[in-house]
Amino acid sequence: MFSTLPATPAAPAGNPAPAGPRVVDFFHDVVCGWCYVMSPRLRQVAAELGITVRQRSFVLQESPEQMRRVFGSMERAKRVILGHWDACARHDDEARIDVEGMRAETFDYPSGLAGALACQAAHLLAGDAAHWDLFDAIQRAHLSEHRNIGDAAVLLDIAVAQGFDRAEFARIMQGEDASRRVRDDRAAAARLGIDSIPTLVAGPHQARLQTLPLAELRQRLAALMPARG
Repeated sequence: MFSTLPATPAAPAGNPAPAGPRVVDFFHDVVCGWCYVMSPRLRQVAAELGITVRQRSFVLQESPEQMRRVFGSMERAKRVILGHWDACARHDDEARIDVEGMRAETFDYPSGLAGALACQAAHLLAGDAAHWDLFDAIQRAHLSEHRNIGDAAVLLDIAVAQGFDRAEFARIMQGEDASRRVRDDRAAAARLGIDSIPTLVAGPHQARLQTLPLAELRQRLAALMPARG
């Protein structure tokens, strides 16, 4: 996992409520390889068990400046992060992660903030399901297609492919409401003591799970969820 360093209506961001007991909050970052491994497994298990999954942004580094502070340089950031990609690729169920493709790209490794804002724009426009769909599409562009998802134009292209109007999406992505949702999700993570991703906060007792094989994820979530009805 990565560690942090110094169509339903859009629900308010903030501290996840313990309501709806068959609920999982999925804290993630678009640049997180382990999130890419986890997301399809979580989709499958949630559908099987009738679980509602709420999307939560958790940006590891917000800017090139922060990446330089954490890693020492942008070159080292890319080298270290792609080392994580190697590990993720070994555990991905469908061998989707193109590590060598990203190594060959010449752009700086992007931070996840722009992608988080795009995901929150999708949420504001079309709800939680759209947030997850766009998150997966951005991750696919990043980890499978080695596109520069720090580039707003790339993110807008992905959003348009998901059916959004480009101009409207750009306006929402650049607006205060999307930024506020990112901040609120980060504050919720801090209150919950979350310091790595992906993290699932599951069930009425807010149990924490991280990347697990499909069978174990199914078993753990089934045990945490109250009986239906």
